[in-house]
Amino acid sequence: MSGNPTTTTPHGRPRGPHRSPGTGRRAGAGAPRARGALAAGLLLLGAAVLPALVVRADAAHPPFQGLDDRWLVWMGGPHEGLYRAAATALDLFGGPVGSLLPLSLLILLLVRRRWVSAGFLLAATLGGNMLVVQGLKHLVDRPRPADPLVRVDHGSFPSGHAATAALLVVVLGALLVPAARRRAWWIGGAVFTLAMMWSRTWLHAHWLSDTVAGAAAGAGAGLLAWWLFGPALTRERTRAHDRRGAAAGAGTT
Repeated sequence: MSGNPTTTTPHGRPRGPHRSPGTGRRAGAGAPRARGALAAGLLLLGAAVLPALVVRADAAHPPFQGLDDRWLVWMGGPHEGLYRAAATALDLFGGPVGSLLPLSLLILLLVRRRWVSAGFLLAATLGGNMLVVQGLKHLVDRPRPADPLVRVDHGSFPSGHAATAALLVVVLGALLVPAARRRAWWIGGAVFTLAMMWSRTWLHAHWLSDTVAGAAAGAGAGLLAWWLFGPALTRERTRAHDRRGAAAGAGTT
């Protein structure tokens, strides 16, 4: 007897082997909803680009400078103690130390021959940080708050640290977190991104609006990259699942 029985249509033509109804759902389980990811990515990028154009018109006194000033006064300073330690740790993570995480993941993906995943990681991180964030920094060149408590480079708008945090949340969620657990991941990622935004203003390294635009730019770039690579990532994940299943079946036999 055949292991894949066929059935016939009312006209006597064979339908072909029966397939499990869960196969199609499993194949697309790791991909975002295409239209939703595209729309959210474009909206978030717009939330970073449009304020950048506003700031560029008057980098020293944009329309929301009053809110930024009040927030910075509320942050107070200079700071010491536990909050200063937490903010400094987040500053290090958002800088060169934090680049070790995507670099290590990239090496792991290359070793495992996950070429599509590695390409997605590179496109998202380089596109988000180099093109979007640095491009907006050079376009706007907004002065930073006076007397920052950590070393900073030129250009306050948008916050590169906030962008990196939001971008990592999207990329790691796409590559490492199963679809069934992503809701909890997004919640935790939002808390982490908000903590990074707080740390940048607590250290007087950025204005509040810089961090909002940075988080929007990072998340938007990550979602657009996910939308572009989504079908290829799904095919790669399905092939890897099938290979593991075939290897497990061979071992059992």
